[in-house]
Amino acid sequence: MTHVITLIGAPGASALTHSLASRACDCVPNSGQPIWLADGEACDIPFVPDAPHNFPTLELSMRAALGGVRIDVAIQPVANRRKELLIADMDSTIIQQECIDEIADFAGLKPKIAAITGRAMRGELEFETALRERVGLLNGLDEEVLQQVIDDRIKLTPGASTLVRTMKKGGAFCALVSGGFSFFTSRIAAITGFDIDQANRLEISHGKLTGRVNEPILGQDAKLEALLHYSQVKGIAREKTMAVGDGANDLAMITEAGLGIAFRAKPIVAAQADIRIEHADLTALLYLQGYSKDSFVEA
Repeated sequence: MTHVITLIGAPGASALTHSLASRACDCVPNSGQPIWLADGEACDIPFVPDAPHNFPTLELSMRAALGGVRIDVAIQPVANRRKELLIADMDSTIIQQECIDEIADFAGLKPKIAAITGRAMRGELEFETALRERVGLLNGLDEEVLQQVIDDRIKLTPGASTLVRTMKKGGAFCALVSGGFSFFTSRIAAITGFDIDQANRLEISHGKLTGRVNEPILGQDAKLEALLHYSQVKGIAREKTMAVGDGANDLAMITEAGLGIAFRAKPIVAAQADIRIEHADLTALLYLQGYSKDSFVEA
């Protein structure tokens, strides 16, 4: 079999039944029987596509067969399925929050700043300009607020640590590359096990935010450059790279990677990514690579 369809449900929901998987198989020409990666949660359907390939139509047929059950559908070649490089966004991907919005809450500005964040992530505003504007509104805020945010507000997305630690055990290099701030990426990378992190640096003077970010601002181009850089220095072919994110500033790395994943993403990202994950957690990225649940490295 040359290709595989992976069906993935949310952990613990037991939404993916054996009968549902069999029904999905009936929609796939030249398919084998389901191979279970996690009972009730994830399975592969191997197949040989008809020529010419029409995967969007096949995906629609699969979703119709699933009858609205909250299950993600991913279609990809079997070749180079196991990845050797992961480049991941942080805010609203590896963590559940947008750090700058949580910082803004301490200044009474969360609705205003969150609105700008949302527009930037949807691609309606140029990222660098939007970041300068938002950080400028935080001028004079106590540096201590950053630690309060990490302690009280920031939550890992379920499956984040398992994703990173399992891929690292399999020999992959994992980089956390954010348009957010290094104060947060350094701590999140340490918690989850990323090999390296990259982000913007807030300017701080006398214990207070100055309202400025150290230049140059790292945005969409920096994320793409990180993907290309680590691919080159590690000698990893494009086909063995994976990028995941949710916002417009993730698009360049997502479209360049061997497998680009939109994780609970904005429409502009979901429309251009190879695979959309809307229901499952981050362990979905392991199932996409053919890892079974019993091979996961739990945090």
